[in-house]
Amino acid sequence: MDSPALIQTIAIAALPVIFAITLHEAAHGYAARHFGDPTAWQAGRISLNPLRHIDPVGTLLVPGLILLTSYLAAGSAMLFGWAKPVPVNFGRLRHPKSDMLWVAAAGPAMNLVMALAWAGLFKLALLITPNMFSHPLAEMSAIGINVNLVLMVLNLLPLPPLDGGRIAVSLLPHALAVKYAQLERWGFPILLLLLFTGILGDIMGPFLALFRNLIVMLFQLN
Repeated sequence: MDSPALIQTIAIAALPVIFAITLHEAAHGYAARHFGDPTAWQAGRISLNPLRHIDPVGTLLVPGLILLTSYLAAGSAMLFGWAKPVPVNFGRLRHPKSDMLWVAAAGPAMNLVMALAWAGLFKLALLITPNMFSHPLAEMSAIGINVNLVLMVLNLLPLPPLDGGRIAVSLLPHALAVKYAQLERWGFPILLLLLFTGILGDIMGPFLALFRNLIVMLFQLN
């Protein structure tokens, strides 16, 4: 891949990556407000405007470096990133412990919705008469499917402070939930360890394959 091709790839990937990351966070804010916590709304973070959620490092730099590394290595990598976390005060929820589940699940649920939407656009790109837009649309849609599935599966891992960890805390009995929530201080180091040892990819791989196969069957993409 030459430099113009790399630039084209980054340009095509930018939209699905930014929306996958930022709308995930916006969904948490919408859910928190619905269940009684207006913190994100008061901070102006309940918005579908990606500019309100972009983190220069997590939304732009990290995905860009992953794409660049994949280009230099002539391979592929698991594309992911993060946005500025939406502020949620779980103590202000009407039922803090049980409502935490729905607020946490809102982000991955949004990624699933976006993955399905991109799959619909991918199907459209296959059906329309080939033109100057159909191939870029197919490439963008494929990236949109993959990045949203990666973010969904990653965030559903039962490791605080990931969404899956908060879901686990919500479901556990109170005494166990308190102890499990204490893992949050070690969550990010554990995640980095799993990432750099390759264990994270081994854990996520089967789930990603499952959801990709389901989307292929649902939209008859094979």
